[in-house]
Amino acid sequence: MEIIKELHTVALLKDIPEKNLRRGDVGTVVVDLSPTMAEVEFMDEKGRTSSLATVEKDDLIRLRLEAVPA
Repeated sequence: MEIIKELHTVALLKDIPEKNLRRGDVGTVVVDLSPTMAEVEFMDEKGRTSSLATVEKDDLIRLRLEAVPA
């Protein structure tokens, strides 16, 4: 598992219906709470905050902007 830290851009790997979040929603880690939990700010398609949620890091995948070697 890749380490997820503050300011990393992440995507959800599963739905969180109680927060109205769906698999694939994109957010930014704003607080690294523990080795297993993070506070994530999720954005809508216009870049506005849609939700702030405490999420298990196992339910997140880090997104990268740089190219990954083949």
